[in-house]
Amino acid sequence: MVKYGENGKQYHTCVGVGDIGEYVILPGDPKRVEKIAKYLENPKFIADNREYLSYTGTLSGEKVSVVSTGIGGPSAAIAMEELVQVGAKHFIRVGTCGGMDINVKSGDVVIATGATRMEGTTKEYAPMEWPAVSDFEAVSALVEGAKKLNVDYHTGIVECKDSFFGQHEPERMPVGYDLINKWNAYLKLGCLASEMESAALFVVANALHVSCGTVLMVVANQEREKMKLTNPVNHDTDLAIKVAISAIQILIEKGRK
Repeated sequence: MVKYGENGKQYHTCVGVGDIGEYVILPGDPKRVEKIAKYLENPKFIADNREYLSYTGTLSGEKVSVVSTGIGGPSAAIAMEELVQVGAKHFIRVGTCGGMDINVKSGDVVIATGATRMEGTTKEYAPMEWPAVSDFEAVSALVEGAKKLNVDYHTGIVECKDSFFGQHEPERMPVGYDLINKWNAYLKLGCLASEMESAALFVVANALHVSCGTVLMVVANQEREKMKLTNPVNHDTDLAIKVAISAIQILIEKGRK
């Protein structure tokens, strides 16, 4: 059953049936939507409301959309819920992250196989024993896309949290002792990077029976900074975007077969 807001459109994203393709790329930043949409054929503006900016075009002959989610799990979950209501089935999050493992360098690409549920949104979807994992076909397509483009990439678990400043200034938080202990535990477990949306998207995708993967560009790595290792700040998301586009093309082709 399709749920609407006003004028036959979804309440937050303001999209309707026919506006959105089955394949959707999800950046966090609305300013990144037009940049990604340029990789599509005949991209057209669909809607702009709150943090949700939407464009739809075609890729390999299939309708593909780009929709921003804003920052964090709650807004990302709303986006996925409403997009699924109007027909979306396959999602790729493309965004940025901070490296954690010292081998994850600025400008590298991280393909998340799963995410820690250090956030609140997923608690309203699944018991804590349920893992936040990426769809296998989405991960496979992202890896294949990265290889085709000769992009350096890492696959593994990412930390997903709600507080940006809790990560970067944990010592000033009243619960800093817990934040620091968890961070150190994640490092020992081999966590690759930290971001804010993937856990919600993975669990919501499970609940709605759709697929979701994540590809991230590493802005910088605070652990490398602590160790006085090379750590330039990088804001160029082109490689991660190209990997996402390639993965969507691969998923489209496999879907046809």
